[in-house]
Amino acid sequence: QMQLVESGGGLVQAGGSLRLSCVASGDIFRINAMGWYRQAPGKQRELVAAITSGGSANYADSVKGRFTVSRDNAKNTVYLQMNSLKPEDTAVYYCYANALRIGAMYESRYWGQGTQVTVSS
Repeated sequence: QMQLVESGGGLVQAGGSLRLSCVASGDIFRINAMGWYRQAPGKQRELVAAITSGGSANYADSVKGRFTVSRDNAKNTVYLQMNSLKPEDTAVYYCYANALRIGAMYESRYWGQGTQVTVSS
């Protein structure tokens, strides 16, 4: 089994900041890419940010310069620092991990349960 548990969502005013965390646990052999998606009501889930095990990151154009993704490989944890938040950032944020479990032959993608981020104007 492998689990991802997110924390850090909440309600914030426009211009404010939040930091999301996501911890992976279970029978992990190796975690490769980790990152964050979000889904707003009535919209498709979209990639926000991703980071490789080596620390290379990429971002959606809509969050570049405002959000920063980072990770602590020793703790199997990925973070999303969100600054200068806008009402359009309101969504459920989901973390993911592309991981190889102990005894598995192939890598799979695992998801967190989601955490709500609401930005008021």
